[in-house]
Amino acid sequence: MNEPVIRRALISVSDKTGLVEFARFLADRKVELLSTGGSAKALRDAGLPVIEVSDHTGFPEMLDGRVKTLHPKVHGGILGIRGNPQHQAAMAAHGIAPIDLVVVNLYPFEATVAKGAAFDDCIENIDIGGPALIRAAAKNHQDVAVVVDVADYALVMEAMTNQAGATTLELRRRLAATAYARTGAYDAAISGWFAQQLGDPFPRRIAVGAELKQSLRYGENPHQAAALYVTGANRPGVATARQLQGKELSFNNINDTDAAFELVAEFEQPAGAIIKHANPCGVAGGDSMADAYAKALSCDPVSAFGGIVALNRPLDGPTAEEIAHLFTEVVIAPAADDAARAVFAAKKNLRLLVTGGLPDPAAPGMTLRSISGGYLLQSRDSGRVSASDLKVVTKRQPTAQELSDLLFAFRVAKHVKSNAIVYAKNGLTVGVGAGQMSRVDSSRIAAWKSREAAEKAGLAEPGTIGSVVASDAFFPFADGLLAAAEAGATAVIQPGGSVRDAEVIAAADGAGLAMVFTGMRHFRH
Repeated sequence: MNEPVIRRALISVSDKTGLVEFARFLADRKVELLSTGGSAKALRDAGLPVIEVSDHTGFPEMLDGRVKTLHPKVHGGILGIRGNPQHQAAMAAHGIAPIDLVVVNLYPFEATVAKGAAFDDCIENIDIGGPALIRAAAKNHQDVAVVVDVADYALVMEAMTNQAGATTLELRRRLAATAYARTGAYDAAISGWFAQQLGDPFPRRIAVGAELKQSLRYGENPHQAAALYVTGANRPGVATARQLQGKELSFNNINDTDAAFELVAEFEQPAGAIIKHANPCGVAGGDSMADAYAKALSCDPVSAFGGIVALNRPLDGPTAEEIAHLFTEVVIAPAADDAARAVFAAKKNLRLLVTGGLPDPAAPGMTLRSISGGYLLQSRDSGRVSASDLKVVTKRQPTAQELSDLLFAFRVAKHVKSNAIVYAKNGLTVGVGAGQMSRVDSSRIAAWKSREAAEKAGLAEPGTIGSVVASDAFFPFADGLLAAAEAGATAVIQPGGSVRDAEVIAAADGAGLAMVFTGMRHFRH
């Protein structure tokens, strides 16, 4: 079967990148150009012959441009099956000329929402005719090519050059798939925005739209395929970061870097975190980024090898010098100065990412996780506690320094896999226990790691001596708390709420500990 030659194209685009060059290519091949509004003007201004859709249909644009292409002479020209005699007879009877190529990109609804436009402005940027044209052309891809992405102009031009003005069925099918994905993502953005406007976090149906940013070498393991998609959400992070140097990010790099950057965003003072397998090896605040990084590293320098470093301030030269002493997979920061870039330039495989900002840990948002046969959707854990939220439940009150460290440790625990135990002292972690089936095991592992770090550093005692300890959820028994006391902790922060709270409080009093309840837990699975 001969492939259909493109003789007539309908062009209606918001994004006019590359439009004139593509349209000129078509015009040079005697393709008739139909167009509307701003697209038609752009083509005329470039000296290209163009027919207004209103002249083609004999019906004027109306309702402030809301009705332009919704006409039988347009949709009939797209949907008519070329090999169907009845379709061809009907088209001839009603003077409907075939349209072989549809080039449409949609009103910028997502961008309008992202810039905080008013409700009515967002509504006006919901495209109606565009999706209808796209879906019609994609449905009739046997005869019609549809282009919704400026990146695909080159594919059409290549095919027409090689096919004497035609396209291939394989290409038209690929373009149709791209087209339906685009309208699906567009509708997902609109439905999600509407649900947000209505204050409905869990509507009857949800649609998720995302755009491919990067195909990955593999997933968590080499036998798994993977790719990175971006949703367009206005939240700085690894998905939207600019990579300044280094080899391609892996699936695990991206996952760990996201965890690291979300963690350091919790803190107002300069802070650094080192992450392995989505758990922190060390977290610290400091007077400078170099100070914060050095303190974070001191918590567990062994595990930090090959880790992810996240900073909540721009990366500077002195901090880069410190990081360069240890093999590091990824460094992510809001920015990086010239001195820092020069230091890392010698480390070709180290990935350096800059985000332009920090994610707001208190901002509302949703997280989505797949399970067999469905999804789990929940609001992001944006919960935070302050000193005024704490309830002292022991005979001894925490000191001012203990109180500061307790709040610091609890913020870190929010980002540690449950069961989570975090020891902290003077604004840095000194022991982290993550992901154990028993809370007492997390407490003991964190203390053991602290002793190991002290021995390697030649210190007389582990950092847990005189520290505070945070638990992401309540202590179901007193054993985990007593293990922390044995490690040298002097104060405890935990949510409370166990049926054995009285037993745990009595154990804390017996050990001379100060303990506060938050009333909020931070499970992280």
